[in-house]
Amino acid sequence: MTGAARIALAPLTSDFLEQAITGAGARLSELSDARALVWDGGPNGFPDLPESIEWVQLYSAGVEEFFDAGIFERHPNVVFTSAAGAFAKSVAEATMALLLAGVRYLPEHIRAHSWRQTEFFPHIGTLRGATVAVVGAGGIGREVIAMLEPFGARVIAVNRSGRPVDAPNVVETIPAERISEVWARTDHVVVAAPATDGTRHLIGKDELTQLKPHSWVINVARGSLIDTEALVAALREGAVGGAGLDVTDPEPLPDGHPLWDLPNVIITPHDSNPPQLRTAAFAEHVAANVTRFVQGRELIARIDPEAGY
Repeated sequence: MTGAARIALAPLTSDFLEQAITGAGARLSELSDARALVWDGGPNGFPDLPESIEWVQLYSAGVEEFFDAGIFERHPNVVFTSAAGAFAKSVAEATMALLLAGVRYLPEHIRAHSWRQTEFFPHIGTLRGATVAVVGAGGIGREVIAMLEPFGARVIAVNRSGRPVDAPNVVETIPAERISEVWARTDHVVVAAPATDGTRHLIGKDELTQLKPHSWVINVARGSLIDTEALVAALREGAVGGAGLDVTDPEPLPDGHPLWDLPNVIITPHDSNPPQLRTAAFAEHVAANVTRFVQGRELIARIDPEAGY
């Protein structure tokens, strides 16, 4: 990937993204004359790519909808990259807010209309000395791990390869194939793994049963990773302490769904990466990858069609 990099930007344009492309040494081009495409939309309307296209940068970190639409199958010779890691800091910050709110029993505090101090005491916990399983130790997961360190929490990191995660508070890294070893050993769970056929209902009845009555389950990945019916049952029965969900299955979560009425659930409407933060973060990601494209270096967040993300 050498020489002048002609890059198309579609279906929308923005000053942030235009400056990211040109500032990294490339020039904007029509798709028909481009070597790469920055696509800041979803799979609907994705164009048929000319043979000149070598690389496509997608706007989202999760790309399951592009798999479902057959985009990668249509263009087997094109390198696709996702935005994985681009939004990690924002999502990790929201993750910590959900986890801390649960551990410190804030949902009940917020709902209270009278002084019930002693009643709340037994339920208030701490992250100091607690073990947190971070399932999916990629960009978001690693940011969460770093944020957990000053709180004194130990981490069991779970990733696809089992390659050790180098962080002072990681006590063990476990490959995804051995994830069954995690549930009984952890106090809380953060789900930050990609959504694939293999991760659907990664946490179900059996996994929830092995967790502790004080365990909080935080999901900032995709709703499909948790069996919603099993989660509702575990929350009602007190098998787990609570759940902090930025994503749900189904999504949007319909009015009247049991999750809305459970006192030990915090639901945020998939806004851990709000639009006002997303564009600037994506522009930084685009600039980094355009620089690599111009220089002929390996691109960040390359999608593996075999792995599904």
